[in-house]
Amino acid sequence: LLKTGCGKNSAFWERRSPSTWKKTLPRLLKAKKLISTKFEYRILIKTMKLIVGLGNPGEKYKNTRHNAGFMALDNIAAQKNLNWQENKKLHSYVIKDGETIYAKPLTYMNNSGQAVRAILSYYKLLPKKLGLITSKGSNLANILTVVHDDFDIELGKYKIAANSGSAGHKGVQSIIEYLKTKKFTRYRIGIKGDRPEQMPTDKYVLGSFKEEELNIINKIISELNF
Repeated sequence: LLKTGCGKNSAFWERRSPSTWKKTLPRLLKAKKLISTKFEYRILIKTMKLIVGLGNPGEKYKNTRHNAGFMALDNIAAQKNLNWQENKKLHSYVIKDGETIYAKPLTYMNNSGQAVRAILSYYKLLPKKLGLITSKGSNLANILTVVHDDFDIELGKYKIAANSGSAGHKGVQSIIEYLKTKKFTRYRIGIKGDRPEQMPTDKYVLGSFKEEELNIINKIISELNF
């Protein structure tokens, strides 16, 4: 939707749907029809948001440290009384709640990018469709949020990042490779705890939370606000 100082034409543009703006805005900007030396225009596009929780599907991986992203989205679904729907075409469990899409990829962690790209493409949210490709690359920071575990952050804490590398997280790396950009928002949920000596990192992250750890992780994910 558009908020401007366009005088008598502003009401017309404010009534345009998001889909109309996705098609029309790039052409208007290119034609410079919204540029004026007398007025300052602010263009605000209302568009869908995609929030993806990373993890591995199946009972085998339930409540494992690597599934913190799944757990965060399951918490949101429970709070909103929403039900997951399996969508094989999108390789994900999906919930559409108004202008927000929640997704849990079914591709397993290391191929998460396949599902994320399929969803963005299906809902026409890829950068090229929205005119978000610039000389500095594609920017999805206001559209895509990825929620995932992070072994480098202490259990009970989380950090928000954008435009940063995967730091070795294979699910995040898969998304970066499929989308060819790292410019999206990430909620990094800390899972670092007392790992036994000599235990490999991959075995630790695929292990289940202990009861006291589960209480901590449930508390922190209940505080997340996407």
